[in-house]
Amino acid sequence: MRGVLIAALIVLLVGTGYWGYQEHKEKNAILINAENNYQRAFHELTYNIDILHDKIGTALAMNSRKSLSPALAEVWRMTSQANSEVGQLPLTLAPFSKTEEFLSQIGDFTYKTAVRDLEKEPLSDEEYQMLKSLYQKSAEIQDELRKVQYLVLNNRLRWMDVETALATGKGNTDNSIIDGFKTVEEKVSGYSETDLGQFLSSSIKKKEKGYKNLKGKTISKKEAAAIAKKYAKASGGAKVNVSEGGKGSDYAFYSVTVKDRSGETDMDITKKGGYPIWLIKNRDVKEQKISLNEAGNKAAEFLQKNGFENMEMLESAQYDHVGVFTFVAREKDVRVYPDAVKIKIGLDDGSLIGFSAEEYLASHNTREIPEPAVQEAEARKRLNPNLKVMDQRLAIIHNDANEEVLCYEYLGVLGDDTYRVFVNAEDGTEEKVEKLQNAEPIYENLINGKA
Repeated sequence: MRGVLIAALIVLLVGTGYWGYQEHKEKNAILINAENNYQRAFHELTYNIDILHDKIGTALAMNSRKSLSPALAEVWRMTSQANSEVGQLPLTLAPFSKTEEFLSQIGDFTYKTAVRDLEKEPLSDEEYQMLKSLYQKSAEIQDELRKVQYLVLNNRLRWMDVETALATGKGNTDNSIIDGFKTVEEKVSGYSETDLGQFLSSSIKKKEKGYKNLKGKTISKKEAAAIAKKYAKASGGAKVNVSEGGKGSDYAFYSVTVKDRSGETDMDITKKGGYPIWLIKNRDVKEQKISLNEAGNKAAEFLQKNGFENMEMLESAQYDHVGVFTFVAREKDVRVYPDAVKIKIGLDDGSLIGFSAEEYLASHNTREIPEPAVQEAEARKRLNPNLKVMDQRLAIIHNDANEEVLCYEYLGVLGDDTYRVFVNAEDGTEEKVEKLQNAEPIYENLINGKA
């Protein structure tokens, strides 16, 4: 027996050792793969910032408007790549938002400039000066990244050490890579968004502008609590907590939590006018008792009761026992896509469990909708001849420059797929093409050979 036990122990020890060796080997392989990916992303980022700087310089030297548009489009492409590579580095816990924002601003500015007709609307003196400013600032980023690259290569620094330092809260300790990126961030921080403000139409600016258009008086915390209780349909003994957000901005709001026997409701409410920005009702949705169509009617009724007028349902979908609906505004028979609201209804009792009006509040205003400059028949000629048009209407959308444009909207079929195509009603250009989602197949039935 003693011999058998000793042999068994030896086998166990050898097996444990081998298992431990394999685990260590696999762990090292994962770490090496992660480190290689980090190194690749960083060196590609440094290279693309080099190219970005050169491309901006090339655009500055150009005189031909025919060549300038593709050159600016190439700058936009390089900023997208650079931002993508930043996202692959372990910097989520490090302050690098200003640099990412700066790259996005370069992309926004150059794209907006590249897509317009530079023969009719050439670069202004102010835009040329802006390009020069971007060229100088990108040179500073380039220099700092090259310094970090030199340290990485010369001292054989590892990105895994950066990830560990950030994850353990030791990001403030001496780390050449982190320090280098902090220096890049400091270089960019002085270059505020206002420098590009007159040329950009960013979503943030749209939000600020839209929130300025809200009607009504500024509400108090007590009034915000009462509004939240109304939307949550809270019982008399509900506990309400209200805190302020967005201080000093043009879209200040209250964050409210309501707790009662039915569960917890979280929502944000604008200070001006007391409009609901979003709402989430945290509760278990039980077995379905009403149809998706009935839930859609309840969602439309909710909007009507709460001051969201002239809304029409754009999309509906069902996920488990929840109905999800998107509504957009309709003005003078024109569908207004920027004024969108999303609603979730529980299919067990038809009650509201989710609501988002951020897009609506950011965009809704009194509009002067122009008459189309292009006839519908002329706009239809711009469509793919193989597209079978099923429906047509006028619509307002945001174009790639985030500006509102009046379009002809066409719903059509090509092969087995359905598309939504927008043709600009002012100049006849094709603004946007969207492929609509087909019905999701039930893969279990497909695998089992069922119809």
